[in-house]
Order: sequence, then structure tokens, then C-alpha cells
Amino acid sequence: MSSESIEIAKNRYQQGRVAFESGLYREAIEQLEKASALLARNTRLSGEVQIWLVTAYEAAGRTDDAIALCEQLKRHPHHETSKEARRLQYILKAPRLQRPQEWMTQIPDFSNLADNKSKISFSANPNKSSGFKKPAERELVDLSQVNTKDNRFIWVALIAIGLTLVSLIWLNV
Repeated sequence: MSSESIEIAKNRYQQGRVAFESGLYREAIEQLEKASALLARNTRLSGEVQIWLVTAYEAAGRTDDAIALCEQLKRHPHHETSKEARRLQYILKAPRLQRPQEWMTQIPDFSNLADNKSKISFSANPNKSSGFKKPAERELVDLSQVNTKDNRFIWVALIAIGLTLVSLIWLNV
């Protein structure tokens, strides 16, 4: 392995991670596969790239490919890679739980948003409200309508606190 190909692989690995974290799973798979092809199979970096590739496969809906790659990585010479591959394979093979539809939140697909940039336009019209409202003025309360009679609970609470304090002082003496 030349140092140039390792640097190219590291660059593609970083591009793949960024694409994955941005939700661009197909691009992430493409970059991670290219990085993996440039690296020797038994290195720590190769194992790390392939673990990311497993997660990208799963995120893209290619669960069978992810499980197959985990099966290969379980025999990887780097202990952390093989341990992570076993853990991921266990998760990938776990039965899917059925969730009621009312528990689910539908996430909109923004994958073709970049294609529509020219179609999106914003207008600034200061005359129309933007949905923000001024806080309402505080309404003054007519105190003659409020029940201001003495509440006996306050006296009971004060007597209980007083008795507690007196008993604590008496026990410490």
C-alpha cells in the first residue's frame, strides 16, 4: 500500500462519513466502498471503514448486504472491529417490532430539495403578518371580586411548623 492510496482512502472515508451524517446514504456507500477497496483488509482503518459501510447499508435499506459484511468482519484481526461487527449483526438480525401507526412520525423526504432551489421563492411583505403576534395586554383583576377571607390552612401550617421547631429545640437540649 502506498501512502498516496492511504491518503485517498482516508479522504474518501471522511467524505463517506459526512455524506452518511447528512443522510446521503447512497453517496456514503459509494465513498466508503471506494475507500475500502483502497485499503488492505486486515488493517484497523479498513475495519473502521467497513463498520461505517455496514451502517450505511442498513440506513439505505440494504440489510442483507450489511449482515453479510458483518459476517466477514467478525473474523477481522482487529479485536474492536470484530467485536463491533458481532454487536451490529446481533442488532441487524433482531426481529423487528411492530409499532402502532399513532406512535410514528412521518419524516418528509427532502432528497430532491436541491433540485428545486430555482423553484423556491420567498417574498418579504411587511404589510402581512408573519404569524407572530404581539403579547396580549394584561387584564387587570378587580380585587373586589376576589375572595380575600382568611384561609385557616395557613394558620394550621404555621402552628405545625412552630410545634416542630419547638420539639426539635427541646430534644437537642
